[in-house]
Amino acid sequence: MFLQRVWMRPMALVAVLSAAAALAACGRGGAANAPASPPLPEVGVLTIAPRNVALQSELPGRVSASLVAEVRPQVGGIVLSRDFREGSDVRKGQTLYQIDPAPYRAALGSAQAALAKAQANGAAAQAKSDRYKELVQIDAVSKQAADEATAAALQADADVASAQAALETARINLAYTRITAPISGRIGKSSVTPGALLTANQATALSTVQQLDTIYVDVTQSSSELLRLRREIAAGRLKTDTANQAVVKLRLDDGTLYPQTGKLQFSDVTVDEQTNSVTLRATFPNPKQLLLPGLYVRAVLEEGVREGAILVPQKAVARDNRGNAIAMVVGSDGRIEQRAVNVPRTVGGDWLVDGGLKPGEQVVVEGLQRARPGAQVKAADMAASAAAAPAGAASVPAAASGAAASSAGKS
Repeated sequence: MFLQRVWMRPMALVAVLSAAAALAACGRGGAANAPASPPLPEVGVLTIAPRNVALQSELPGRVSASLVAEVRPQVGGIVLSRDFREGSDVRKGQTLYQIDPAPYRAALGSAQAALAKAQANGAAAQAKSDRYKELVQIDAVSKQAADEATAAALQADADVASAQAALETARINLAYTRITAPISGRIGKSSVTPGALLTANQATALSTVQQLDTIYVDVTQSSSELLRLRREIAAGRLKTDTANQAVVKLRLDDGTLYPQTGKLQFSDVTVDEQTNSVTLRATFPNPKQLLLPGLYVRAVLEEGVREGAILVPQKAVARDNRGNAIAMVVGSDGRIEQRAVNVPRTVGGDWLVDGGLKPGEQVVVEGLQRARPGAQVKAADMAASAAAAPAGAASVPAAASGAAASSAGKS
């Protein structure tokens, strides 16, 4: 019995040691099989750096000629000839149409004869009046007769003046038979041909002459924007020339820029009651006559340079349920903050931010789906990543590169 107890003690000790070893092995295996903590989501950020930005506004508009004159006859008659080529340039005073002058030459001759008759009657009446003035002093004629002679002389003078006016009218009408260009410019198509009968001051124009050396561009803008524009010009924030007129460029219908710059004018501006907009007029030189009346263009107004402007990519700004602009910012503790921002306008592919962001802050531009307010993230500078990428290589978002690295680590 004693020997049996002595033999069982080593056996119990071995069992205890085996159990301890098994427990230790289980502990090591459990630690190895425990799940690792997930990596922080990675987002691409852009560090805000203020810079000077040239601001521009584009306004739709139409081209119109600086001078437009409709050619109409001032006397009636038959058209004998048309003395211009349609679509050509004409000079002021150049003959365009010739109306049959024969009736007006006859009228001029009649007016000349009437004037000569009136002058002859006037001379006789004046001589009689002078004689009666001498005779009345010696009571050779009555005062009544002298007064009547004086009145007859005055009436004869009036008849002479009337005949002179009729003669001048006849001369003017004869000159009007030669229809001339009222201004220099390009003439359009003719609405009549030789042989047509014209009437004085008829409603239908014979043709139209437009001056194209200087062109007007009429653009529309809201009244509130116009007031802001005037305030910026007065404050000196709007780029102007020496005459204090805003400089304007034109973008043509095909997207190219017109080589000449123009000047914006604010005279004779009225507000449209229906659209609450105003029509502004800009003048442009047109030496090669590239701009034609009726052409659709976009006026590019150089508003000036905004110093210390904050720009963020448009994809970095979202809208909340109320339509307010918001942006996600990575704080100093690495957590996402939601900011309300004021974005009044775009500059190229960026938003111009007037409030809500400060220089040096990091705004999220990539991985916005992982940027939830209060979440801890790992920020990757997009500007640094783009600068480090080799020339010609396709840029890879920071979030995508982080995911690839994580997958490589797992494999």
